[in-house]
Amino acid sequence: MNLALRLREGTKHAHTAAENTAFMKCFLKGIVEREPFRKLTADLYFVYQALETAMDEYQQHPAVSKVYFPVLKRVPKLEADMAYYYGEQWRDQIQASPKGLAYVDRIHTVARENPPLLIAHAYVRYMGDLSGGQSLRNIARSAMSLPADQGTGLHEFDAFPTVEARRAFKMTYRDALNTVEVDDATAQAIVDEANLAFQMNRDVFHEMEDDVRAAIGDHVFDLITRQDKPGSTDRAPGNSSVELVAAET
Repeated sequence: MNLALRLREGTKHAHTAAENTAFMKCFLKGIVEREPFRKLTADLYFVYQALETAMDEYQQHPAVSKVYFPVLKRVPKLEADMAYYYGEQWRDQIQASPKGLAYVDRIHTVARENPPLLIAHAYVRYMGDLSGGQSLRNIARSAMSLPADQGTGLHEFDAFPTVEARRAFKMTYRDALNTVEVDDATAQAIVDEANLAFQMNRDVFHEMEDDVRAAIGDHVFDLITRQDKPGSTDRAPGNSSVELVAAET
């Protein structure tokens, strides 16, 4: 079963919608405000904490084990990000936003009730970090003039320091997805869950938009966000668009 292809093809529309959130449109224009960015990073800390705890718990599961790669873990990097943005007492300073909490709760529910669906959440998050997340990292570093070694740990993979290394690992991940042995109904459920993960990502982005609008003003915000663009996964390979959330698998 070509689960990698099913995920890619089955999430194209959700991917395009994620790319066309106002928050991401502003981001790609280099408008990265520190407060919403650190709030988003905090939300993602809670998301990855839930996801990686669940993946550890089910690492021996016949389906989940196929895409269990400890080298991808983001929580240690996000802990360093939290210390940078919130200070040494960051654990007392952060909390998940309402939509971030809903995202976390969904991962907990999936882990408890239907562990193979964790594959969908891992796919959307990790492959996004290895793909478009690399461009987002560069934009954030430039826009906020971040120190060389702080603030964007989420998108920094010590094991894959080059474009070539990340590309090779994404191929490995794609091959691993295709070794997952599930029936057709479960495969479709994984695709459906990936679409839901995209929706929950969009919901978190939307929560940040009022902060961005307040920082840049209504007029500039509306100019940047009024027009949708084609999704990067809908165009031919080799295009220059940034894949914001999902991977080229």
